[in-house]
Amino acid sequence: MYLKPVVGWVAGVHLDDIDSVKPRVFNGGTGKDSAENAFVMHVTLKEDKMASINIVNIQEQGDGDTPEFQQTGFATENVLVNGVEQNFAAYLLENKVDINQPLVADYSGAMINVSFQEIDQESNTVSFSAPVFSGVEYKLAKPVSEYVTAFIDALLSQNQVVIFGCSCILNYLYSDLEGKKTPPMFGPMTFGEIAYQLLNQTLVYLVIEDN
Repeated sequence: MYLKPVVGWVAGVHLDDIDSVKPRVFNGGTGKDSAENAFVMHVTLKEDKMASINIVNIQEQGDGDTPEFQQTGFATENVLVNGVEQNFAAYLLENKVDINQPLVADYSGAMINVSFQEIDQESNTVSFSAPVFSGVEYKLAKPVSEYVTAFIDALLSQNQVVIFGCSCILNYLYSDLEGKKTPPMFGPMTFGEIAYQLLNQTLVYLVIEDN
């Protein structure tokens, strides 16, 4: 999948309707809609042009424990913490972890987030908004004391002509972006961002450059 740039977003609904309305995607050419599938647009560029996908992520790995998951998926019960197996829900609650901050993995220098969705105390499971992968070492993110300032400063540092961008609904909420502009970025606030793979709490953008 890394041979061609893949960029996009996960459809969402109004936050008040999360438990009652299914997100849907629409084909603008035909009007067809779906709650189960993805719509994809393939774009051919001139030979002297290339597409480049970049991300803005203000989250950094913390210095604490290292969770490692034994199975890939969107939910887990047990996890290895510093090599010791324990229930992840109990670990998060006992350590009073702020699950507004994501897990962060270091992929060859790129910080990739996985946001927490829910701690279910009845089933002792933890669910995520993106998959965690077995064999990958994660860290809880460092607290971001000035979320709004950090996010806006990161946006302003991107001195590129942006063709398309999308950002996580959590960035929208935590940065209090209602009614505000975020130049040079524009595009939807989403329930997951795609920059080759599914991301969380990240801004994704596309630029077209000379080849």
